[in-house]
Amino acid sequence: MAGVHFGFENFKQLLDLNIGIAERLDENRAESFTLLYCDFSVVKEEVIKNSLEHVLRNSDSIVNSGGDYFFVLPYTDKYGADIVKNMFVEFFSKELDSYMVSYPVDGEKSDTLVEELADIVSATYKNDLKCLDSFNLYLK
Repeated sequence: MAGVHFGFENFKQLLDLNIGIAERLDENRAESFTLLYCDFSVVKEEVIKNSLEHVLRNSDSIVNSGGDYFFVLPYTDKYGADIVKNMFVEFFSKELDSYMVSYPVDGEKSDTLVEELADIVSATYKNDLKCLDSFNLYLK
């Protein structure tokens, strides 16, 4: 297990790719993938790297900006994403600020999913996820 790490500048393209794959392959329109946000700012870099190798599948994607980590978990509903989050909590032995949105339940476009995620994280954790301001630059 490992997960594939992408640069933050590729976040929109990564979401759009997963949406395209889901539209092509998932005829029943179930929760095709879940976008999981976790705040790892309280965890040391080497511990994060170790956790990614142990928790994630090869098919999972990772994008981060500093301690803000976003995981695209294909063919994973919110229940499954919660299991992944809890694996991180167990690995780090500390609670994490986190939230998840699923395609297509919470939005059918990448910008809708990211806006939903940012709004909830801002309201719940008072974290404005400033890193997502640049996401809007890539919407065009």
